[in-house]
Amino acid sequence: MNSTNNPVIVYVVSDAIGETGESVVNAVALQFYPAPIIIERVPFVHDKQEIDRLLDKVSKQQGVIAFTLVIPELRDYLTTRAEQAGFAFVDLLGPLIHTFEKAFNRKASHLPGGNHPLDEDYFRKVEAIEFAVKYDDGRDFSGVVKADIVLVGVSRTSKTPLSMYLAHKKYKVANVPLVPEMQPPDIIFRVPNNKVIGLLIDPDKLNAIRRERLRTLGLASNATYANAERIKKELDFARKVLDRIGCKVIDVSNRAVEETASLVLEHIRRSPNLS
Repeated sequence: MNSTNNPVIVYVVSDAIGETGESVVNAVALQFYPAPIIIERVPFVHDKQEIDRLLDKVSKQQGVIAFTLVIPELRDYLTTRAEQAGFAFVDLLGPLIHTFEKAFNRKASHLPGGNHPLDEDYFRKVEAIEFAVKYDDGRDFSGVVKADIVLVGVSRTSKTPLSMYLAHKKYKVANVPLVPEMQPPDIIFRVPNNKVIGLLIDPDKLNAIRRERLRTLGLASNATYANAERIKKELDFARKVLDRIGCKVIDVSNRAVEETASLVLEHIRRSPNLS
């Protein structure tokens, strides 16, 4: 379906928030790294009309449908309609539920969202995700003080996806972009440096990532954003700022988000008063 390097859209359809489906898709996506994959959640699908709207969207913007619908009627409806339309789709839970029903010799409850009890842990995760969105990419530097973890780096060093991944681990994360033309906020130098994580990357790797980003946006790949000299200037500036902060620095050049996150969490857990 996609013989080029164009991003593949995966529509994660769920009758809950879609976290399970997204986790499975992310795990599979790692097997095709660095192929670009866009995950679009379609949560809280509770009737056939919502499925019809989804399929109408897929007909205009092709992609893969991955679903975790536990209500048999909706699951069967989506499967039938997707087959008729010739869309690529996969049922992530249905076969496993069927296997369990046979193993336990009983029917499943088919209750949507059964894996998300509304307890304190759940609400902490939701709060952390909302925090990551609010304080993403330096939108509001006041988040630096409130955050459990502060990520600092130039554009395209995975600050946002890393923030969201850590948020799902219930950590409040703010991230701050570094641009030579703008001095970083003073507050970044006043918070405990052991909660600040600097992200660096190989300049050639960053150049390739930015060129691909420009291409997907339909822009010229020779724009200043992907210029080698510009990238060198940005990374030199970033190193000076990170040296001044005195924080832990991670090279993300050849690391998946999950791997970088594990290094961040290892550092946080070892740091006094942060874990």
